[in-house]
Amino acid sequence: MEDKVLIVGAGPTGLAMAVGLERQGIPFKIIDKAEGPGEESRAMVVHARTLELYDQYGLAENMIERGIIADNVAIFNDGRRRGGIDFGEIGVGLSRFPFVLSLPQDEHERIVIEYLNGKNIGVAWNTELTGYEESGDKVTAAIKNNEGAESLDFDYICGCDGPGSIVRKQMGYDFPGGTYEEVFFVADVMGESDVEGVQVHMSREGFALVLPVRMSGSLRIIGLVPEQVVEKKEEARYKDVEDYVKNQVGVTAETVNWFSTYKVHHRVSEHFRKGKVFLAGDAGHIHSPAGGQGMNTGIGDAMNLSWKLGKVIDGKMDEKILESYEEERIPFARLLVSTTDQVFKSIISDGPFSEIIRNVFMSNVAPNLVRIKAMRRMMFRLVSQIHIDYDNSMLSRGKAGKIKGGDRLPWVKYGKKDNYDPLNSLDFHYHLYGQTSSEMRRHIKNSGLEFCEYNWTAEADKAGVKKNTVMLIRPDGHIAVIDDSNNVERFFEYEKTYMK
Repeated sequence: MEDKVLIVGAGPTGLAMAVGLERQGIPFKIIDKAEGPGEESRAMVVHARTLELYDQYGLAENMIERGIIADNVAIFNDGRRRGGIDFGEIGVGLSRFPFVLSLPQDEHERIVIEYLNGKNIGVAWNTELTGYEESGDKVTAAIKNNEGAESLDFDYICGCDGPGSIVRKQMGYDFPGGTYEEVFFVADVMGESDVEGVQVHMSREGFALVLPVRMSGSLRIIGLVPEQVVEKKEEARYKDVEDYVKNQVGVTAETVNWFSTYKVHHRVSEHFRKGKVFLAGDAGHIHSPAGGQGMNTGIGDAMNLSWKLGKVIDGKMDEKILESYEEERIPFARLLVSTTDQVFKSIISDGPFSEIIRNVFMSNVAPNLVRIKAMRRMMFRLVSQIHIDYDNSMLSRGKAGKIKGGDRLPWVKYGKKDNYDPLNSLDFHYHLYGQTSSEMRRHIKNSGLEFCEYNWTAEADKAGVKKNTVMLIRPDGHIAVIDDSNNVERFFEYEKTYMK
């Protein structure tokens, strides 16, 4: 069978796109100009919403086993421990995964590649896209590898090829934003230390995160290269940051497995789509590392787009639904860039306000705030990305109480099970919480979609679900249509508009 989609880039975003398409039986080709999987783990955090999406493919459990739950974060300032933030299961009652997972990006990628290899799907390494032309219902891609060049036809191209995206450049879109002056380093070291959980180190000399890596027993250190080293305009080596790591971070490295430096950008592409070509992940938006949002947002892009492409290619939904991809994802990317930019600057800047942030807020105020239940829930919703909604999307309809079409399905536990079990089907399906009319039941039966009935319980009420609410759930776990007044026409009109 001919490949229908070309995925350019095999980082976390491209791999997530591959997972989404494979499960739907959509043939695709995934390429990357690198020689093999990356070793630079700039992204270390996997948030709850990402784990929920991965769980639909059976990947979440493996990631949790190979990662470390960041249940406590120690705060250091000027080399001294100033306090700690007890995350624990900060999102209890809100998600199957009420925690923050620390998992190095390289290990993350290996897990997904192993999954794809188990499906007899491999990445075409040492292979790059040199250009493409769109004509009619096809996109012809010019591809080059060690064996030569060739032209291949696809229905769609997904550019997941990072900040320097050749796909975005050929689309002709600007990448407005900027680059931080600071240079970051990432190091994987073996050595004596008493690091057990996540550590945040702040001082006038720099900023660093220290995280233990479960699989290798090493420590991953991500921090700022000292200003005096940057001013030399030479490529930094570990010896240039060694004194800072030893004196301020408290880690003496006996072995340095690898070391790399990089700059951080904050940019969002003008658009995420042009015809049959799409952008996802760092190709469309890049952020500061504040909150560990960048990689998770790229994976969210991929999961959003992959089910839509799958439904269109399979002929089950109208191609117009592809318009919703940019509509749903670009507003969040823009908001994320602006907010993480402010947080990042407030932490690393050398000024009185940043001193207050480091010495007072991070060391004293934040740990106390997290002890307040309402604050813990609010913080978890924000950081974990379970708050992302598509209320203004063309694919969202209705409202019942506080829940609207486009919202993520509220997680409700039922004994040892929950209402997220049906999401494993990766298809549209109906939910009923309580009772509904015979007319609504007939419509649901005639739709041919899976029908899941749940009792309306105190847990459902607590999650914000009104009694006798009917929901049409999207493959990605967001609500397409919601109603608690037996408005059959609303569901009928939606299916008639978008489904075939």
